[in-house]
Amino acid sequence: MKLAKLIGVFLVINFGALVIGTLLMNNGPQTDWYMQLNKAPWTPPGWVFGAAWSTIMLCFSVYMAYLYSALPNTKVIMLFIVQFILNVSWNFIFFNQHLVTFGLVVILGLTSIVTILMYNYAKQLKFKTLLILPYFLWLCIACSLNLYILLYN
Repeated sequence: MKLAKLIGVFLVINFGALVIGTLLMNNGPQTDWYMQLNKAPWTPPGWVFGAAWSTIMLCFSVYMAYLYSALPNTKVIMLFIVQFILNVSWNFIFFNQHLVTFGLVVILGLTSIVTILMYNYAKQLKFKTLLILPYFLWLCIACSLNLYILLYN
């Protein structure tokens, strides 16, 4: 499959994950439950989350297209699928079900998968590995926000 087509496929899947995640959180950030939580002082304003995730999924889609183009194997696809499931399910677990501890476990698992993708394939992708860096950095921030809520509520 050509690179442009792969980018398109990953864009559809990744932005689809954002849509599914948004639906599963059931308006979570605007609920009384979330609004009343003691949140970390470094919690960004709401609009930052949409901008960040859009940028992350754009970069991650290009990253995955390059990765799959270089290594079209089952391991790469399995890591991507696990990433997809963890990414989408965190919204439901944290915002919809209010399972903050389990949410932290899920987001730490997601961060681990993204770290594996970033580290294990850096030699093959070289500078293109920078495309997954926004995802990794945002997940580090998200883990800290989730942990803060766990510890201070």
